Amino acid sequence: MSWTDERVELLKKLWGDGLSASQIAGELGGVTRNAVIGKVHRLGLSGRAKTSAPSTKARRPRVNAAPAAKKPTQQPQTVGATALKQDFVPAPVQEAKPEVEPVAELVPMGQRASILTLTERTCKWPIGDPATDDFYFCGRVSEAGVPYCTYHCKIAYQPVADRRRDRTKAVARAS
Repeated sequence: MSWTDERVELLKKLWGDGLSASQIAGELGGVTRNAVIGKVHRLGLSGRAKTSAPSTKARRPRVNAAPAAKKPTQQPQTVGATALKQDFVPAPVQEAKPEVEPVAELVPMGQRASILTLTERTCKWPIGDPATDDFYFCGRVSEAGVPYCTYHCKIAYQPVADRRRDRTKAVARAS
């Protein structure tokens, strides 16, 4: 389908008469409603003639529904310009809890491994910052097929049941 001069003139006339894009598409034939709308916009036909026939549907006045009562949210109450006011209430001091196994993280100097000394049977758990000189790998003996020693396996791997339990707790907190 191409837009010939005759079809464009008929489109302009029907658009000016106030027909809808669907009605114009039906009159022209071989063209969709969207094609009519696109051509109208490309031609810049914005004004529409009002139809003189009274509408069959009587417009009902809009009734604005009363907004639903909102639950009051707990907002901190402020009086005056307190945005920069400093709070001098000291934070509660919590006692430092000792780690469960602090000795397990200490690796004897003889067992520490560099990237060059790692083998299939050494623990590959990184310790420290790789950008510093004191970075090393655990280097303890690991079982065949497992990259970490027994202690680091406990940290690295969680049983499936524990992961599912933790996930359900996280979902319950998010809800």
